[in-house]
Order: sequence, then structure tokens, then C-alpha cells
Amino acid sequence: MSILLVVVVHCYNLKNRYLQPFTVVEEPLTLTTFIQYLISNGLVRFIIPLLFIISGFLFASGDEQSYKFRILKRLRTLLLPYLIWSAIALILTYWLQQYPSTSLALKDAQLDQLGDNRTYSQFAWSDLLLRLTLFPIAFQLWFLRCLFIYNLAYPILLKALTNYPKIWFSVVSFLWIASFGAHFMEGEGLLFFSLGIYSQKGQLNIITPTTWLQPKRWIGVLVASSIIKTLLAFYFKWTISSYIILSILHKTTILSGLIVIWFGLDKLVFTCMKRPWFVSLCSYSFFIYAIHVPFVCYAICYLYRFYPFLLHHRLLLFCILPMATILIALLIGKGFKLISPKLYALFTGGRG
Repeated sequence: MSILLVVVVHCYNLKNRYLQPFTVVEEPLTLTTFIQYLISNGLVRFIIPLLFIISGFLFASGDEQSYKFRILKRLRTLLLPYLIWSAIALILTYWLQQYPSTSLALKDAQLDQLGDNRTYSQFAWSDLLLRLTLFPIAFQLWFLRCLFIYNLAYPILLKALTNYPKIWFSVVSFLWIASFGAHFMEGEGLLFFSLGIYSQKGQLNIITPTTWLQPKRWIGVLVASSIIKTLLAFYFKWTISSYIILSILHKTTILSGLIVIWFGLDKLVFTCMKRPWFVSLCSYSFFIYAIHVPFVCYAICYLYRFYPFLLHHRLLLFCILPMATILIALLIGKGFKLISPKLYALFTGGRG
């Protein structure tokens, strides 16, 4: 369910091609732009923190295995898929750059993390190597890179959480609130990965919500903070004040969203997990995650040019593209696994 929402988050077609917590929108407020920003940069932005919590919980669950064994396993399950899918994105981008119609769409997508959207034929090998390893065009892969670093740091994190939990959470909470970010370590992932470890060690009740964590109390906070943030993003110009206000509202949507989704959707999850077809689809979660970018970003910029005559064509594209992307990813994944299960296992780190 989380992976499906990750796809939704990346399917917006706003002129701002990369939404950050504090992004102000550089186009008029309309029904289309409002809905896209509300969903992609508001209501469902708790998804990545949720995935970090789950990842921390699962890694801490394997303490019966040696640290060395688990890290060596992560080379296969995290770093190898990271490099494989980064290379696939590079090759796909280079291929599409050879055709005028798609090359223009690629420039509009502005996916290069270093801000250089020239064709790859103009790059030196060192530039391509940098994009393969540290700045992948498939930008969603940053999660795997950070996750591997947190796995490496697990003994330190566990010691801090065991001996100095209040001090540790004070530090990482400050880093999160301050939007601290480094290429291999950033506040959001560090806080929520630590929260996952802490939960697994039985220090938090993650089954039954307390009075203050009742999801009905927080769903209003989630909706209200998301709507206010969205409206202000169209009203504000970029200033330090707008950065602070939008960032605070963003943190509020994340915290309230985590509470609502974790404690409020148990019945839906249990119902879905009783369906064999749904359990079968769950095995393709990583494949959907790995393949959807840069595919959706290029598809948005390419398709956007062809249907301006349709009423609300941008909103229709935002609604249709996520499900189309997931369906295409499932078909490719099923075919891939059927034809070459060993190669499929290599590409997905043994998942599914």
C-alpha cells in the first residue's frame, strides 16, 4: 500500500518539477493545481517516513543473525539493485535523448540532480559515473542509499537508543525539525529509522493507540494542515518566513498522517491480506518502486503535450497515470519473473 502511494506522490504535473516540503508554486491556484499539491506534497507525504519506520523495525528484528552477515546481505538486497536500476535509468534516458520528440520531454522533466539537463552524449565519463553512483536519474533510489548507511550504523544507533534514548531522540528530532540533510545522512530518515528500532525493542506500544493517538483525533489535523499548507504555497513567495511556515506545516502533516495511517487502517490491511491476489501483488512492491521513476516523470512531460484540448487534461493525467504505471510495472514484473526468475531476483535483491 505504501509503494502504491509512493507512485501517486511522483505523478504530479505541476510546473515545479521537484516538490520539497517548503516549495512555493509558480503557477495560478486552480482546482487541478490545488488537488495535485494537496495530495503529492501534503496528505500522503508520510509515506517515506513510514517506510523508514518499517525498515528500522525489520532490521532490528534480525538481531539473532550476526551484524556482518546482515551487512553482506544488504550489499545484495540494497546496493546491487541501487546500481542496477540507476544504470537502467541512465540507459533509458540516453536512448530517449536520441529522438527529438522524447528529448524535449526529458528536458522538461528536469530530473538531473546536478541541474545539468544536457544530453548524455555531451557528458564526460566521470559525469556519467557520478550520476550512476551518487546522483541517480532515478531519484527515488536515494532511499536505498540512505537505508544502507543506516544499516551500517545500526550498532551505534542501537547503543544510543538503549542507553541514551531521550538524548538521542532529542538530537534526531531537532535534525528532522531543522530539515537537516546530507548526501548520506539526513534528519528525516534517521529519526524514523530510529523510531522503528525503538518500537521493535518493545519500548513503544505500536498495536493499541493511547488516548492521544486515536486516529479520529488526528485525521482533522492531517486534512487541515495539508489544506492550509497547499493554499499558502500558492500565496507565498520564497522567503525565510515561507520556508519556516511551510516546513512546520509539512512536519505536522507527516506526524498526523503516520498516526492516522498506522492506527486507522488496520481493518483495511487485514481485509486485503486475506485476499490471495493481493498478497501475490505485494511480492512486486519493490519492482514497482524501482521502475516507476524516471518512467512516470518522462511520461508526464511527453503526454502533457498531446491532450491540451481535453477539459482538465492535467487532472485526468494525474488521476490515470499512477494506476497505469502500476499496471504496466506489474505486467513487466510478472513477465520478467516468468521468463528469468534468477535475473528477476538479482534485479530486486531477492524480493518476491
